[in-house]
Amino acid sequence: MNRRESVRWAAAAASPALAQEPLYREKYRPQFHFTPKKGWHNDPNGLVFYQGEYHLFFQHNPFDTKWGNMTWGHAISTDLVHWTQMANSLEPDRMGTMFSGSAVVDWNNTAGFQIGAEKTLVTIYTAAGGTSPESKGQPFTQCIAYSTDRGRTWTKYAGNPVVPHMAGSNRDPKVVWHGPTRRWIMTLYLDANDFRFLSSPDLKTWTKLHDITVPGCAECPDFFEIAVEGEPDATKWVWTAANGRYLVGTFDGKRFTPEMMTQPGHYGQSYYAVQTYSDLPNGRRVQLGWMNRSEFPGMPFNQQMSFPYELKLRRTPAGLKLCGLPVKEIKLLHGTPRTWQDFELKPGENPLADLSGELWDISAVIEPAGASEVGFRVRGWRVGYRVKEEQLVADSNPGAAMAAQNGRIMLRLLVDRTSIETFGNDGEVVMPNSFLPKDEDMELAIYTAGGTAKIVSLTVWPMRRAWPE
Repeated sequence: MNRRESVRWAAAAASPALAQEPLYREKYRPQFHFTPKKGWHNDPNGLVFYQGEYHLFFQHNPFDTKWGNMTWGHAISTDLVHWTQMANSLEPDRMGTMFSGSAVVDWNNTAGFQIGAEKTLVTIYTAAGGTSPESKGQPFTQCIAYSTDRGRTWTKYAGNPVVPHMAGSNRDPKVVWHGPTRRWIMTLYLDANDFRFLSSPDLKTWTKLHDITVPGCAECPDFFEIAVEGEPDATKWVWTAANGRYLVGTFDGKRFTPEMMTQPGHYGQSYYAVQTYSDLPNGRRVQLGWMNRSEFPGMPFNQQMSFPYELKLRRTPAGLKLCGLPVKEIKLLHGTPRTWQDFELKPGENPLADLSGELWDISAVIEPAGASEVGFRVRGWRVGYRVKEEQLVADSNPGAAMAAQNGRIMLRLLVDRTSIETFGNDGEVVMPNSFLPKDEDMELAIYTAGGTAKIVSLTVWPMRRAWPE
């Protein structure tokens, strides 16, 4: 499902804003995933880290729970877990509504916007001409805005657009700094399955490098360099599309050369418009996605973000693979865990039967042994491993291949009120899904079918709310 189809589906599913509960305590409000106070939101935008603060910008309709009036909402966190929503950063103008893009720290003041010692933050966004009465007749172009006060206020560049219309509804610029050539590099969606690379010395003047066509991919490209896990001197460049599919290759400042065909970055039904943070220290790479296909009946908001995932590029028997797990900061929300070790689980047994709730972080190492299937049931949602097929499944999702390692599998589940994110074998399989549970169903179960399984270890953390009291 592409972004426009996702938007139409979710907008049709949204109910009128009826909730009267206190803010952040509404019935279906996710408790440790970001959502705006009210209104619609979709793509994460402008993910950038500066002076101890993680900035999360996002596609936002401040006036309705349906898509439209695209504005850049803004939130800030010091730990990737607790978020404070700020004033909107980019409002629609005569050039268009504010579609997706990225953000950087201009460490070397290449654009010349810096005032005093504070480095400038620069957002690079699409002005979506023709999507509002004020912008009727205008094309889609790429623009920049800047902040000299750590992202609190923003000024649109007087010389916008910095990239004129090129093709179709060209949009979603992702910009990174390439140190060896001292140039900014932009990857931009053009149309169909086509994307363009451009370079600039100053964020204002851009030159075409080359185009790529990536079958099965559209919208919201990302581009970053990442170390191969366990090989600190080996790095690769990774390019991703909105649906999380990715290429691994090399980049010399002028041309990106893929070495591996497009791979799925996830196997869930609710993860789109993926983007990673710029300017994180120590080479850390953290990704967020829009958990589309969400339903929030009667709520004053609509849609949610994924939990932040830390990415690793891992060498596997099948080649280099991008793997993801919840960021380590999730520990800030852990309650007192329940743990089990080295026991046999027989069909019909459930050691979790006395646990009930909405918010969980669950981790297990399992030897399927004689079972045909083993897994978890959470409020009517099933996450299971089919032993013979070597396949991880999540309710109605198509399965994902996942081989046991030395006879064992690893499962990790993040459970919020309206989402379950599943991670298999230390993040080699990622399945983010939204769901709408029945109010009365609070079941939490670990199960086996077809025979006995050995549970090597099982830890269940109840999760605290991330929102202010």
